[in-house]
Amino acid sequence: MGFARTHSVALVGVEGVPVEVQADLEPGIAHFTLVGLPDKSLVESRDRVRAAVVNSGEEWPQKKLTVGLSPASVPKSGSGFDLSVACAVLGAAERIDPRALAEVMMFGELGLDGRVRPVRGVLPAVLAGARAGCRRVVVPEPAAAEAALVPEVSVLAVRSLRQLIALLTGEPVPEEEQSPDECAPDPLGPATGTGLGTAPTANDPALDLADVAGQGAARAALEVAAAGRHHLFLSGPPGAGKTMLAERLPGLLPGLTSEEALEVTAVHSVAGALPGRHPLVERPPFCAPHHSTTMAALVGGGTGMPRPGAVSLAHRGVLFLDEAAECSARVLDAMRQPLESGQVVVARAGGMMRMPARFLLVLAANPCPCGRHGLRGGSCECRPSTVRRYQARLSGPLMDRIDLRVAVEPLARSELEAAGSGERSAAVAARVLAARERAATRFAGTPWTTNQEVPGHAFRSRWPLAAGVLCRAEEEMERGLLTTRGLDRVVRVAWTVADLAGHDRPTAEDVECALELRTGIRRGALPGAVR
Repeated sequence: MGFARTHSVALVGVEGVPVEVQADLEPGIAHFTLVGLPDKSLVESRDRVRAAVVNSGEEWPQKKLTVGLSPASVPKSGSGFDLSVACAVLGAAERIDPRALAEVMMFGELGLDGRVRPVRGVLPAVLAGARAGCRRVVVPEPAAAEAALVPEVSVLAVRSLRQLIALLTGEPVPEEEQSPDECAPDPLGPATGTGLGTAPTANDPALDLADVAGQGAARAALEVAAAGRHHLFLSGPPGAGKTMLAERLPGLLPGLTSEEALEVTAVHSVAGALPGRHPLVERPPFCAPHHSTTMAALVGGGTGMPRPGAVSLAHRGVLFLDEAAECSARVLDAMRQPLESGQVVVARAGGMMRMPARFLLVLAANPCPCGRHGLRGGSCECRPSTVRRYQARLSGPLMDRIDLRVAVEPLARSELEAAGSGERSAAVAARVLAARERAATRFAGTPWTTNQEVPGHAFRSRWPLAAGVLCRAEEEMERGLLTTRGLDRVVRVAWTVADLAGHDRPTAEDVECALELRTGIRRGALPGAVR
């Protein structure tokens, strides 16, 4: 009769829940029972663990074996419990001193040959273990760099169960060859935060805003979007430069703070999107799913416990939806809740998952199916009813949450010849950083960091505008061109324009510029107000 315990972590979305893994051996017919609300993949760990123990040269106990995962009320899934289950069993069989296991957290999958294989979610698992007071963690060797991102935690990286047994028992550690997938070069290079379904070059320094010819209004809107984290809609014909503009937006954003970097890296870890050798995401991510993406892929979901979707992979970065009018209206409208709250709550029969989703949304769309509606020369072949239906695919409630709307016009020959002579991304990024710092000073002691996050009532009560500054915007609201939410967003954008211009409070010109960006109606206020 023997008993041993060790620790692991159950992942619920991007959060880790500490789990105590207990193993009990009693006389009786040899049988292995696993309890504690395991899913199918976890139930299969009984066979993986038995084969791994035997193929590591250890004897499998021929007794009645019960392994419990506590707390039993938390659903548990995945193969990350294999390592802790195997060590708890060997501790109960007195092959390992149970005292050596009591303060260790383990997270890893076992192959049938005893090799320890990497799993998703190592960073949030180690973070959860550290919060629970665990200071020693065992992870697969390929995930060691990821686990080491958590401060004040001793990381023990192993390649096989044999190595772990030797380390825990004080025996000589056997040499193990790396598996081919562990030796392979990292195809993505350093972690730039691109994530799954992204444009691999979106954070490439070679993507400079100077490459974009013309498009002064769109460039100004891009600067305002980066400074205040305002959502942006780009409308224009094919080839006008909408995608080029969107791909250069991450280069204007400030780098992630250490706390934000860990938060973003944890999401990408759960999604399995981290390069092994350079796991920390230090730049804002850029995620660009195809317009045929499903709702589960966009907002999160899947069978069993849901996984992060594109809105979470773009957390603290940019989510770019090209050809937005071709996306399913149902899928697009699913973003309305995360756009407001900054998180996604997905409920399933197996449990509820809460994932961060504070992203900057960029939508790009053609004006009609053929893309030539409104161009000079009248070359559009679409019927008016077809144009209306196409534009109505972007619902009013969704568009009401978009702060900036810009028409991207076709280039003139003179503008095309001047390509490469525009302002570079570094100069714009410096102004964006200064505007962010100005806003951070204003928001000191509050939970907000950018103008887009501040509720309208907070601006009205804590930072009221001068009398008469909002007259033009209030007139637009009276005419029905602005909703109440729209008026609040005009105020937010006006504060961002003021931050870029160095004003203490938005002026009437700043509000006029914000109104132009909000409605998409040219008033001639944009260039002078922003630059």
